[in-house]
Amino acid sequence: MGGVVSGDPDRLTPQLTRRELVAYLAGVPLSGLAGCGFSDGISFDGELLNPAFSIPHRLRDGWRPPPSTLPPQRHRVLIIGGGIAGLSAAWQLQRRGIEDFVVLELGDRPGGTSLSGERSGFRFPWGAHYVPAPMKENEPLVQLFREMGLVVGETDLGELKFAEEALCREPEERVFFQGRWIEGLYPDVGASEDDLGQLKRFREVMRDWAVRRDETGRRMFAIPMSSASDGEVVRNLDTISMDAWMNSQGFDSPRLRWLVDYACRDDYGLTLGQTSAWAGVFYFASRLQPGSDRSQPVMTWPEGNGRIVRHLADRCGQRIRCGQAVAEVRDRGEAGVLVRAVDAGSSTTVEFVGEEVIFAAPQFLAPHVIADWQTSGRSLASFHYGGWVVANVFLKARPRESGSEMCWDNVIFDSRSLGYVTSTHQTGRDHGATVLTWYQPMTDDDPRVSRAELMRLSWRDWADVIVTDLSKAHGDIRGLIERINVMRWGHAMIQPRVGFVWGGQREAAAESLGRIHFAATDLSGIALMEEAFDRGVRAADRCFGGAAG
Repeated sequence: MGGVVSGDPDRLTPQLTRRELVAYLAGVPLSGLAGCGFSDGISFDGELLNPAFSIPHRLRDGWRPPPSTLPPQRHRVLIIGGGIAGLSAAWQLQRRGIEDFVVLELGDRPGGTSLSGERSGFRFPWGAHYVPAPMKENEPLVQLFREMGLVVGETDLGELKFAEEALCREPEERVFFQGRWIEGLYPDVGASEDDLGQLKRFREVMRDWAVRRDETGRRMFAIPMSSASDGEVVRNLDTISMDAWMNSQGFDSPRLRWLVDYACRDDYGLTLGQTSAWAGVFYFASRLQPGSDRSQPVMTWPEGNGRIVRHLADRCGQRIRCGQAVAEVRDRGEAGVLVRAVDAGSSTTVEFVGEEVIFAAPQFLAPHVIADWQTSGRSLASFHYGGWVVANVFLKARPRESGSEMCWDNVIFDSRSLGYVTSTHQTGRDHGATVLTWYQPMTDDDPRVSRAELMRLSWRDWADVIVTDLSKAHGDIRGLIERINVMRWGHAMIQPRVGFVWGGQREAAAESLGRIHFAATDLSGIALMEEAFDRGVRAADRCFGGAAG
């Protein structure tokens, strides 16, 4: 689970009681739990939420809806999935002149894991909450950001200039270490000469990877990964874990290993020992400007990447159909692709026919709905999806601080959680009420165990985990909480485990299946906004006869 620095993930045993599991997830002994049930006099309440999964689970178990009694609706392109990938595909279709499309979204609103919320005058994320400013080589994403008013010009050296209101305000990040907050994510207080020397050498190695190019001139690591090298050098990294790679390089500093483990949990929901070395190096090297120690600046909003969702969804307008649980996708050749869905609002079957279909939902759904999947020869055995918990904690006032002031990103050293982001940070509201968005990946070796844990615990259990964790850094926070809403994501993001990125199954899954083109971010092996956008754009291009992959 989170906070492991040895590379050997903790292992849960099925004998744990619910109370023991709560203590385990909070990273404390049983006696250290906050005990925040209503019986303990806590005045706040909240909700336990999760994405819509009732109908998908029935489909998984073999149920199929009856045929529609109405004639099918016909469109040039049908897009299945209204997350960033599906919305980006729609954006690209419109850029290329296609307006006759619909986006079929399972939830009651678009966004996928970039969902956001609004309550009591606050906006906050329910998932993805930032994106690094794109480099100018990422032309489609730069074009989108120009359209959104986020790219405002170029410097004399030709570098892009971004809107100040979208760039993360200072102070950007801090870590709670040995009883106080320290600015930055590396806990340098008390670090030995060897610790600091290894940090410096690690940064130099990442800078070298950022500069290095393959024989075709491509960067070894770049965002999106489709523009980076796929040569033997990077493929070899995928055969070992990030833990093994660090051992081979002599990186044994506990502080450095904690930092890299945190990075792997942050972007992939995996520990150091579970993460492919390719993905571990990608995290650091792909964000560095070549020849520089400087990473691309972070762009964020109070609602996180929900700001991007809103822009893309507004362009689609009424073409987005929410509450549509796709149950069948059947390519009928010249007769078009039939898509059968259940309308969640009316519980009726609706049918659509498209000349092309963009499947922007996660791959784990494909075998259950695509009619020709079983005869396609494809395998998803190496696809693993991690569970996450995201909580929005409403505070009536700020807690007392020790060390640096509250930042945008606030991390607790050696916690199983990733800490929290402050939703009001970008607004300049540095005092008074706020919302903290708290994140915890479930990093069991078997993701099925993680999903069972998510569903096993009640809202009260999760509130206990969250308050216990936050109390490590904020001893007075319990009395400041007005509400905690908890979102459970059972299949939140693809996990780039050892051997997955370049093992073959991912690349095969990205190939079109007749008139069905695939677009979700799991086809990149890393769940980033930029990857979902790239996959969506390129799937849309395939509707015009573009190359697959």
